[in-house]
Amino acid sequence: MDKREIEELRQKVGCAALLEKDGWKVDVKQSTRRAIKYRRDSNIIIVIHEGRGWFDPLSPAKGDVFSLAEHLGSVGFSDACDRVADTVGFVPSTPAWQRPTRPKALGSIAERWRHRVKPRPGSRAWRYLTDERGLPTDIVKQAAACDRLREGPKGSMWAAHSDSAGALTGWEERGPAWRGFASDGAKELFRFGPARSERICITEAAIDAMSLAAIEIHRSDTLYVSTGGGWSPATDEAIRSLARRTNARLVAATDNNRQGDVYADRVRAIAAEASAQFARSRPCAGDWNEDLTGPAKSRRTAEQVDGGGPPDARTSRVAAASRLPHDRDGGART
Repeated sequence: MDKREIEELRQKVGCAALLEKDGWKVDVKQSTRRAIKYRRDSNIIIVIHEGRGWFDPLSPAKGDVFSLAEHLGSVGFSDACDRVADTVGFVPSTPAWQRPTRPKALGSIAERWRHRVKPRPGSRAWRYLTDERGLPTDIVKQAAACDRLREGPKGSMWAAHSDSAGALTGWEERGPAWRGFASDGAKELFRFGPARSERICITEAAIDAMSLAAIEIHRSDTLYVSTGGGWSPATDEAIRSLARRTNARLVAATDNNRQGDVYADRVRAIAAEASAQFARSRPCAGDWNEDLTGPAKSRRTAEQVDGGGPPDARTSRVAAASRLPHDRDGGART
């Protein structure tokens, strides 16, 4: 097969077609328009660049459709070419959540953020966060007051990502029927809590960061952050910067699954490199929002600590519910 034929195959066959023909299924809940997550058993592949690229979040593997064929079992490039050629004409199904690409740019990140109002009691985003996601009203009120939240379209909420200087880089988009990230935005960290905190809890979603803050009664010594479900170079550098703080304590509060453990190992390695303290705090359910609202809310667990020292006990949601109504001054809690 010559170079021209190879390039024609690359244009005709997307990674999604190769995966779907091989039995992989789209995880709609965990996918966005620009990053479609496919699962088969415990394995994960994320398709990017409009179907022309892919990566495995649990390993360094990534590439184009031919390297994907080899990743799926083809032996050598020639066998990979044959496998891709066999997929010509196969049309993968369109995920139900996919929406049309916007026909034109909607302005800069800062401009689009300024044109959205903050969630307020009774608004659709407020009801989504407090009713559907179970966040206490004081947590939502504090996040909005700190300019961390905006009302998105169709009852969704936007949760700001920013750099170490506080500049907006993008936002997580979550709603009853939509999950995504700001078009033309860049993932760094969603940050909620005192900016100079020594204890930093690292979660995978802004709603999980706020849920953990609610479970812990919004500890005054803690900055709750979210990577937005990914691990960009900017996110990695931001966490390294936090780890270099004096007396820094990194808490890997990532999800209770294989991907969460992979991210926790990355946090552990960063803490070790910076000589910072490290702990793993694992939700009882899949994530912290499930702990906040589900059966796991009545359990008590503790952080698993590396490097000595007593674990930080996490207050249960039941205890949180009994105390939150009495904290009306919006001040720091311990």
